[in-house]
Amino acid sequence: MSFTKLTDLDLAGKRVLIRSDLNVPVKNGKVTSDARITASLPTFEHCLKAGAKVMVMSHLGRPEEGVYSEENSLAPVAADLGAKLGREVRLVKDYLETAPEVAEGELVLLENVRFNSGEKKDDEALSKQYAALCDVYVMDAFGTAHRAQASTHGAGKFAPTACAGLLLAEELEALKKALAEPKRPMVAIVGGSKVSTKLTVLEALSTKVDQLVVGGGIANTFIKAAGHQVGKSLCEDDLVATAKALMEKAEAAGASIPIATDVVVGKRFDENEPAVQKQVDEVADDDMIFDIGPDSAAALAAIIQQAGTVIWNGPVGVFEFDQFGAGTKTISLAIAETDAFTLAGGGDTIAAIQKYDIYDRVSYISTAGGAFLEYLEGKTLPAVAMLEARAQA
Repeated sequence: MSFTKLTDLDLAGKRVLIRSDLNVPVKNGKVTSDARITASLPTFEHCLKAGAKVMVMSHLGRPEEGVYSEENSLAPVAADLGAKLGREVRLVKDYLETAPEVAEGELVLLENVRFNSGEKKDDEALSKQYAALCDVYVMDAFGTAHRAQASTHGAGKFAPTACAGLLLAEELEALKKALAEPKRPMVAIVGGSKVSTKLTVLEALSTKVDQLVVGGGIANTFIKAAGHQVGKSLCEDDLVATAKALMEKAEAAGASIPIATDVVVGKRFDENEPAVQKQVDEVADDDMIFDIGPDSAAALAAIIQQAGTVIWNGPVGVFEFDQFGAGTKTISLAIAETDAFTLAGGGDTIAAIQKYDIYDRVSYISTAGGAFLEYLEGKTLPAVAMLEARAQA
């Protein structure tokens, strides 16, 4: 991967347009989780220190395209960002017709890009309007790098100069370290509710890793494929044969997909439901599997301890309910304690990392969900491809 990095450029007095991922949860006009804003700060501070005229753009929520809506306004983000930078951050609404006046060493936030018609379709005219705002376009939103849209792809295509921001470059570096040059043994933990949503990732990883650990609802389909009953658990019966084939494919490649030997079950999905430990072959017809048991969790912790590289995407149980969180907690702590290079990504994974307080003990935490998974699958990310093409032009 070769692309121009922000740190390669002289930014003094330049108009710099940064596409960040500031799509954060907002409640009652206040940002409730600021992880993405915090992750974007080093890029902003680098540009400000260099004396650039900084404009930042992002999407927020899913408004009807081309229509302004107060609930999806970036005003709360501007307030949060201003507090973090210790200065006022102006929110600029009408920036397409008249470019905003920005002083050297000032940062302004442009209103939600999804209020602009043509954003999602990567409209050429809109892309050129974005590009006309700047001397340097900075793509720093890894979370949206898998979408070819006007602000993430088209703007960079037409801007005088296009480069990768600090966060994007860091994300790609971490992914490369984990996937292109992994220290062995390589372990991937893929959780989630459905095999169907992670099937392509599982297929891609099954031949790359030494051990592929499946968790959450996905694991139930594999437990059934291994010949055990899963009762009323979340399970995709139509993908049992696929799970079996994946187990065989992994084995043929010298890898393995370990199956839980014990599980934690309940009768219904409820935060007050009592947790019952059982051997995997003791699951009753009316049981629902909500977590892996202590023996399985200990076996996975041992695998993680001996690993050279660990990729983690998705919890292994319903960790939101404490009585079904022991498996995910054990894995979290093993990831915190291993000497391996550890890479975690996805919203639920980050929630688990925060719950079990291991944020500072994971080698790299990706801010992205969809882009993280598509990269694991080996797909080309349009925004990254655009940066590579610009570097060669």
